[in-house]
Amino acid sequence: MSSLPKLEFDDKGLIPAIVQDKDSGDVLMLAYMNEESLEKTLATGRTWFYSRSRGELWRKGDTSGNTQLVREVRYDCDSDAILVLVDQFGVACHTGERSCFYRKFGEDEQPSMATVGKPKSVLHELFDMIEEHKTSLPEGSYTTSLFLEGLDKILAKFKEEYLEVYEAAEGGNTDEIVWEAADLLYHMFVLLSNESVTLEEVEKELVRRRK
Repeated sequence: MSSLPKLEFDDKGLIPAIVQDKDSGDVLMLAYMNEESLEKTLATGRTWFYSRSRGELWRKGDTSGNTQLVREVRYDCDSDAILVLVDQFGVACHTGERSCFYRKFGEDEQPSMATVGKPKSVLHELFDMIEEHKTSLPEGSYTTSLFLEGLDKILAKFKEEYLEVYEAAEGGNTDEIVWEAADLLYHMFVLLSNESVTLEEVEKELVRRRK
């Protein structure tokens, strides 16, 4: 780490790393890094940490899909703490909250910081748009047409898009896979909305399985 400033790691070779959303300023989480995870973070532009319970390195998002793109790394005046400024994709906390710091002393844990005045991922924005269209049914909207034609049409389109992703993957065309996967996600969200299933419910189930 000769190219880095001298940092004060603890007796276990660790240093606390605070992760903050670069644009909103939200403090997202606190984790620990060792020299190797810090080097990986700086080299790859993704956050790497050291798990004290498992005794191994881990990269944020590999299991949950909630990734962090590193935009800047700072260290404090005593050189014993790191601040990592990121673009957060999805939520930061394993509980499903956007930030790990969602509880206040002397107050109930609700309402959730994940749902009150916080920036949303593009997937949540898409799902919210679909939900709004289900209620307002604006004229000329493809989403409206799907809801009006009902479940059979929605299922048929979902199956069609799934097969197109399958064929794109078989052909090995990465750009086509991305394009078709976006179509598939959209039609899956329409299906979920039509069946009154929320994206939050799916996320909570994924968190439950991860535990």
